[in-house]
Amino acid sequence: MLMESPWSQTAIRGEDGAVSVGGCDLRELAGEFGTPLYVLDEQDMRARAAAFRDHFTAAFGRHHAKVDIYYASKAFLSSRVSRWMYDDDLCIDVASGGELELALRGGMPAARIGLHGNNKSDAELRRALEVGVGRIIVDSFTEIEVLDAIAREMGVLAPVLVRVTTGVHAGGHEYIATSHEDQKFGLSLTGGAAFEALLACNDAPGLKLLGIHTHIGSQILSLDAFRESAQRMLRLRAVFTTETGVDLPEVDLGGGYAIRYTPHGEELTARDAAFGIADAVADAVAANGGSWPHLSIEPGRAIAGPAGLTVYRVGVVKHVALEDGGTRQYVAVDGGMSDNMRTITYGAEYTAAIASRLSEAEPTLSRVVGKHCESGDIVVRDVQLPVDVERGDLLAVPSTGAYGRVMASNYNAVMRPAVVSVRDGEATLHIRRDTLEDLFSWDVW
Repeated sequence: MLMESPWSQTAIRGEDGAVSVGGCDLRELAGEFGTPLYVLDEQDMRARAAAFRDHFTAAFGRHHAKVDIYYASKAFLSSRVSRWMYDDDLCIDVASGGELELALRGGMPAARIGLHGNNKSDAELRRALEVGVGRIIVDSFTEIEVLDAIAREMGVLAPVLVRVTTGVHAGGHEYIATSHEDQKFGLSLTGGAAFEALLACNDAPGLKLLGIHTHIGSQILSLDAFRESAQRMLRLRAVFTTETGVDLPEVDLGGGYAIRYTPHGEELTARDAAFGIADAVADAVAANGGSWPHLSIEPGRAIAGPAGLTVYRVGVVKHVALEDGGTRQYVAVDGGMSDNMRTITYGAEYTAAIASRLSEAEPTLSRVVGKHCESGDIVVRDVQLPVDVERGDLLAVPSTGAYGRVMASNYNAVMRPAVVSVRDGEATLHIRRDTLEDLFSWDVW
């Protein structure tokens, strides 16, 4: 029986109730790699990457325009994932020197890598120029000055886009909204900072000004914000060209498309995003004049997120009386906030299911919690689970392919989980589980 959304495409439940993904039984994966365990459905993830590539190519192709898709390395990155994105004709955006090296290690050409970040170090900028990244998204006047000096010293031209804060607010939690005025990213349209930054880049002898970039938020469901953002970006582009005579060939409209975390959650599909944004850009070009730019977008979590799940083993089960006279079943698992920070950080909602057996017991209001020394250590806040959940059961939480492993910590000196991908009955290790030897190697004694 196929599992319904938000489970990945190849997730099925067998007659005995056990869940398998990519032809691999989660019980066997847990036995081989331990729990907690991140499982990545390769077929699902690569199909999503291809969907963004194909739908956006088709949507912008109607206007004879080109578009690039940048995979978000901050969602999840391994050398193998970098290779998948290269093979599937995507680019990659990175936000640190470490992400840059992982992308390169997987075979992604530097020319297809964009370097983000609001506080890039001299070493990161120098390394980006050394390997020849395709674009550096500059985030401040300080960075413009520093990058110009480094590029001139190295005798190269640094390809740059200016990150613009458009003032369009979109997405969920305030911590993942990235284009309102009072926050750390970008240069604001208000007061003319973005325009001044474009002038500074154009005048800098060590920089090659490619265009403008914006990112308005994350977990976005409505296309209205993208329409307004496109209007503001294309207006800025037109005004700059009119006043300086300089064309800005590239425009990156970011991304942040919503995915489904629970059975009743909503998502913004690749097709809807592609054709809606293409039409929005067409309207903006018509309103502001000029030629079509070379577009790029950044789907963010929408490629990796739905493709992953986390497998836990149940430890303690408690039934706690509530003030309204009801009860809540607390199901404690062998992970928690150290492998999924999103619940405690953003109030994120997830679902869960027993993955190792069939249960015909009545469902009851449950809360899946971790093993850490924090009362806020919650994995799934509210979910219906059978009343016979017991120690040793495997519990699976879907839609954890993004921001799980990359935000994982060793809080309480726990070992970070392994990451495996599955396809056609084969499991491939991407990142091994931490060991005590790792812990001791960090501890100077």
